[in-house]
Amino acid sequence: MADIEVFHFDETKESFENHSNENGFTYWSARKLMECLGYLNWNTFNQVISKAMTTCNTLNIPIMGNFEARMIELNGKLIPDFKLSRFACYLVSMNGNIKMPQVAKAQAYFAALAGAVQDYQIEAEKVERLQIRGEVSERESTLSGVAFSAGVKNYAFFQNAGYMGMYNKNIKQLKLVRRIDEKRSLLDFMGKDELAANLFRITQTELKIRNENVSGQSRLESAAHTVGRQVRQAMIDINNITPEQLPIHDDIKQVKKELKEKNKALKSFKSKGLNK
Repeated sequence: MADIEVFHFDETKESFENHSNENGFTYWSARKLMECLGYLNWNTFNQVISKAMTTCNTLNIPIMGNFEARMIELNGKLIPDFKLSRFACYLVSMNGNIKMPQVAKAQAYFAALAGAVQDYQIEAEKVERLQIRGEVSERESTLSGVAFSAGVKNYAFFQNAGYMGMYNKNIKQLKLVRRIDEKRSLLDFMGKDELAANLFRITQTELKIRNENVSGQSRLESAAHTVGRQVRQAMIDINNITPEQLPIHDDIKQVKKELKEKNKALKSFKSKGLNK
C-alpha cells in the first residue's frame, strides 16, 4: 500500500485517515467527509449519501452496519450527521460529482484501497451503473402496475412494443444479437448510458399513459412504441448513435460480486502508514 497517495483535506492538508473515529467500529463523520469532498451544502451532500445507501442496499449489504444516522451539536444547534464506515465513504465518493476535484481524488484513493486495477473513473461508472440498474427495476415495477390498471392483458407484448420502438428489435431478437442468455435480462448487460436511456423511456411511457388516459392492450402497446421511437430519435439526434449500437457490458452480477469483495477488503484494511 506504500504507493497509494494519501487523501488530504484541501485546506488543512490533514489525512482523511486522521479523521477516523473508534466506537465499536472505525467510522468517519459524514460532515467531515462532506468537507473533504468539497461539498458546501448538506442537503446536496445528503442526496449523495442516499444514493450510496441505495447502492449498499442493492448489494444486500446491511445499511445499518455502514451508515448510522445521528445528531451532533454545532454552534449550539443539533444537526444531522452519519457515522460512515470506510466502505460507506467509498460508496459516497463513488456516487459523488466527478467534476469536483476532491471527489476525483477521493475516488482514486478509495479505488486504490479497494484493490481496483482499472481506472478509478471506470470504478465509479460501475457503481453508477448499479445505481441506475436499481432505479430501472423500480420504475419497471411501477410501469407494470400502471399498465395493468390501464388494461394490459399481455405485459410481454406491451414491453416488447417499447423495445421495438427504441431498438427496432424485440427483446428476443436483441438477446440473440447480443448473445445474452434468454433467461437473463437485457438490462443486466447494459452500460450506464443505455440504462439511463431506458429509464427515461420507462418513466416517459408511464407519464404518457397517465396524462393521456391511455387504456386497452392495443393503445398501450402503441404508446410504449411511440415513446421508445422518440427516445431512439433523440439518441440519434444528440449523439448520432442508435441504441442497438451501444456495447454490451460485464454482467451486473459480476459487478455486484466485485463490490461485495471491496466491502470485505475495506473492512479488513488497516490505515497504518497512511495517516500522515
